[in-house]
Amino acid sequence: MVTVARILARRVALLVPLMLGIVLFVFLVMRFSDVDPASAFFQGANPTPQQLHDFREENGLLDPLPVRYVAFVGDLLHGDMGTSALTRAPVVDQVTTALPLTLQLTFLGLGIAVVLSLAGGVTAAIYRDRLPDQIIRVVSLTGIAAPGFWLALLMIQYLAVDLGWFPTGGYINPADSFTGWLKTMTLPAFALSLPVAAQLTRIVRTAVVEELDKDYVRTAIGSGLPPRVVVGRNVLRNALINPLTVLGLRVGYLLGGAVVIETIFSLPGMGKLMIDAVKNGDPAVVQGVVLTTATGFVVVNLVIDILYLLVNPRLREAT
Repeated sequence: MVTVARILARRVALLVPLMLGIVLFVFLVMRFSDVDPASAFFQGANPTPQQLHDFREENGLLDPLPVRYVAFVGDLLHGDMGTSALTRAPVVDQVTTALPLTLQLTFLGLGIAVVLSLAGGVTAAIYRDRLPDQIIRVVSLTGIAAPGFWLALLMIQYLAVDLGWFPTGGYINPADSFTGWLKTMTLPAFALSLPVAAQLTRIVRTAVVEELDKDYVRTAIGSGLPPRVVVGRNVLRNALINPLTVLGLRVGYLLGGAVVIETIFSLPGMGKLMIDAVKNGDPAVVQGVVLTTATGFVVVNLVIDILYLLVNPRLREAT
């Protein structure tokens, strides 16, 4: 237990310079972009040069970059992401309003991807080079080649417009109607998750096949243990390391893919918030969304590191 705590403490300590680096990168990209915060704040108001100068001076935009970066980090530590140039509302309020929907979509898609990839990958490994394996291989390769936005459009056309099983877009809060929420989230979650599920299926299949070929599996089955017990108790536990690695990386894809999927299905999440901010020239909101998404990606990878330790005790001994 002490070893696990020490490993986790080391992982958390590494997050500090990583997050500072992410904040610095976003800060520099936004400062060197063509969008002027002062012009964005006064958009449509025809400000005078003096008004622009006064705004830049009041908000520290004329200070040297190192001074502005330190002030920026200090504001973030106090929960201040700036003010929207369009709505004049704090960016943190807009982010906290949109973030729950994006998290719902991301983790619902993640759950679908995990279930489909485990079922498909294990089945393909057990029936390797036979008909089920061949079918799953073709389906997974097709899923890898199909982009999420194309799947979303197909689902809207056939499942929403032609058959009328699901709405074409919009969002219903689960507190108001869980059934309505499920209907509005099913198509976006599947469109987001299917390419990830297809990739993970191939990885799970390869990892399980390699594990099934090891001597301890043949010994366990030869001693009379049912194959399903050996697969469920030993093979899967040892084979999940590589899929977990890829899963942690693909969460970033899910978060990024949510931008497109939310726009297609008119979901008021982080993706739509960012698209609207880019179109309307609202740099503070773009900055807030990017930082929040990057932070989420880092936190998810920390969780994946913890899962490594739980799935494979040998990693604790080697670390």
